[in-house]
Amino acid sequence: TSFFPNSLLISAASTSDVQDRLSALELRVQQQEDEITVLKAALADVLRRLAISEDHVATVRKSAPSKGQPGLREAISMSCITNGSAGSRKTSHSPSVPIARKETFSSAAKRHKDVIISQEGEYIKMFMRGRPITMFTELPPEKLKLEWVYGYRGRDCRANVYLLPTGEIVYFIASVVVLFNYEERTQRHYLGHTDCVKCLAVHPDKIRIATGQLAGVDKDGRPLQPHVRVWDSVSLMTLQVIGLGTFERGVGCLDFSKADSGTHLCVIDDSNEHMLTVWDWQKKSKVAEIKTTNEVVLAVAFHPTDKDTIITSGKSHIFFWTWNGNALTRKQGIFGKYEKPKFVQCLAFLGNGEVLTGDSGGILLIWSKTTVEGTAGKGSKGVYQISKQIKAHDGSVFTLCQMRNGMLLTGGGKDRKIILWDHDLTPEREIEVGKIITVIENVLHFASFGPGGEIHYVNICVSVSRFHPQIMRPKCVFQEPGHCADFHPSGTVVAIGTHSGRWFVLDAETRDLVSIHTDGNEQLSVMRYTVDGTLLAVGSHDNFIYLYTVTENGRKYSRYGKCTGHSSYITHLDWSPDNKYIMSNSGDYEILYWDIPAGCKLMRNRSECKDIDWITYTCVLGFQVFGVWPEGSDGTDINALIRSHNRKVIAVADDFCKVHLFQYPCSKAKAPSHKYSAHSSHVTNVSFTYNDSHLISTGGKDMSIIQWRLVEKVALPQNDIAVEMGTPKASMAVNESLVHPSTPVPLSQPFDEIATIESVTDGSPTSLVNNLEQTMEANEEQNEDQSEGSSLDPGEPNCEETSNETGEEQSESTIMDDQSENSPVS
Repeated sequence: TSFFPNSLLISAASTSDVQDRLSALELRVQQQEDEITVLKAALADVLRRLAISEDHVATVRKSAPSKGQPGLREAISMSCITNGSAGSRKTSHSPSVPIARKETFSSAAKRHKDVIISQEGEYIKMFMRGRPITMFTELPPEKLKLEWVYGYRGRDCRANVYLLPTGEIVYFIASVVVLFNYEERTQRHYLGHTDCVKCLAVHPDKIRIATGQLAGVDKDGRPLQPHVRVWDSVSLMTLQVIGLGTFERGVGCLDFSKADSGTHLCVIDDSNEHMLTVWDWQKKSKVAEIKTTNEVVLAVAFHPTDKDTIITSGKSHIFFWTWNGNALTRKQGIFGKYEKPKFVQCLAFLGNGEVLTGDSGGILLIWSKTTVEGTAGKGSKGVYQISKQIKAHDGSVFTLCQMRNGMLLTGGGKDRKIILWDHDLTPEREIEVGKIITVIENVLHFASFGPGGEIHYVNICVSVSRFHPQIMRPKCVFQEPGHCADFHPSGTVVAIGTHSGRWFVLDAETRDLVSIHTDGNEQLSVMRYTVDGTLLAVGSHDNFIYLYTVTENGRKYSRYGKCTGHSSYITHLDWSPDNKYIMSNSGDYEILYWDIPAGCKLMRNRSECKDIDWITYTCVLGFQVFGVWPEGSDGTDINALIRSHNRKVIAVADDFCKVHLFQYPCSKAKAPSHKYSAHSSHVTNVSFTYNDSHLISTGGKDMSIIQWRLVEKVALPQNDIAVEMGTPKASMAVNESLVHPSTPVPLSQPFDEIATIESVTDGSPTSLVNNLEQTMEANEEQNEDQSEGSSLDPGEPNCEETSNETGEEQSESTIMDDQSENSPVS
């Protein structure tokens, strides 16, 4: 009688010990898988860095690699994939195809003149009475390389900041996906999208990334279809383009599956029905599709352990979808006795598989799935119900992050707090930061991003017309939007014009207010100091240009006069070198000239001004720049223009998300230009830095600031021309060198508050060999040197896509000067 109970106790103890050992083994296997994932990502990153190192140490006299020993750059391509098809590529030996121009200048000319421009923009051919006359129009030798992108889209997006095993933080702004390495102060850029990027998801292998974009329209009015691009975060190669012709308006949110190692991708579009689609993304096949709701959908996620469950949430709802491989069925979350929130904004999963949601009321809700048949007052089997409610924040819960150690991070909006919760969801510690959009896991270090008043700062920067060598830092934030600004030539003060007609003068070093004035009650659109800083011109939307004398090194201002004569608002103006004349443009496309010493009088005899070498050139209308206007322009297609200080090139900001680089002077119709894409909205302004080493462009609705580096092509002797890797038939005729050789740096610290980051990953590993093989194949089609292209529809998603306008600057990494000496080559 005593032996039987003892044997039961021994058996129970043995069973418990076995379960504990199994749990420990499972945890160890998971940790090893995580380590393997990190190692694979690190190895791929090392190969990428070695490839860059090869490029850095290569001499001008490159030689093609032998067939038996391919270079590292054949293994890892460093170019971003962009839209376009391989079939549209042009090699250096391809003949140009002339395009007949539609416009002629007189009825008599129609009988004998036809203008032909080559696609490369190298010459214009006219036919006079059937006889060809060729006039050469050259592209500028200078080009632009994308160097740094300032900004983060957090105003209407969530769950869009992730930490990669390489130590890079991935996020997006405009049409650029940024991979930012805080430790090394570097950025890399994925430039495959054709319009605003709206959402982002990371594959369980922590290498592949999916990003979705909105619909758009190119400069010819052709639609740019919304789609999802899956790409490699190490090589920046596009792996697949999904959903062309399927999604409407845009892609709102997406997520990779976890339980099947990321085989599937679920996507919610921005149509009225907010269609949920499930894709086998590697095969580009849609396996399921269903309408979700007419209300806003803010989040979608695969369950991490149940491959058949997908959760969506949004305005006053949370849906639990069961997927059987072909069809989706919906079960609605039951709030029961709990108040239904206005928005369920974010999702996370606890270690036991329960679903955690954060809502607009600052509440955390734990959803548990019933496992027994329903009884009176109880839910039915398989229905998700609320098992626990926790008040977490004052105001909305914007983001949730489940830590690998089982702890939870939550980010609030109104209270601006990040709270750390223990395993029992008891608050353990908290910090208060700026307005929170999302958080990423890194032990007890956090990274947070938010608008925090940046809109006014961006607006003030939109029209800054000069960068002074001593001043490279953000300026004050005002209660009213700023629309224009200019530095005094001494660099000691900066004048800023606002929407209300008031303008301020600030000390550029201390940011103290020096002076304040008001001219009219309408928006000020342009401010410009003379070259010696003794006069200031202020252009207003009330059609006047106000003149001020400036003394005490930019600290004292007295009204000098007013230029009256424009019939619309002032858009641009420039001074002559002797401070005597002003050239101005207006909203109704007038070009007027003003004699300042004669009492700000309008000059009727314009021949007196035709030979003036203006100290700046920002007017978009003028003889020296009329060639920048495309055929059929309505007058608003070009928003801003600036000539470089060395008078070699003109940078143009247009209404079609492009930055152009023309030769100066540009007085030939339909002049060729280098075109670059990175913005996803109209480009509002451009400005060269004081030494012409960089160009800064500002976006409108995308609220981005983009820093470009000027590089110049230097011709090589024909015998020294090297064949590019992966393009055996095309020879490289030029070599790019820096116009101003110096260590590339961002012009200001992009993120001052981000803590030092350690790489932490989870999820299932994916074979690096496959990634490298795909990269090697794609690299053969990727290395063609192009700076100009067209905004074609993304087309086929294979790794054979060629670079477009931004091919020159793709995947360019930059290093800040304060760490460049200690940073590895990247």
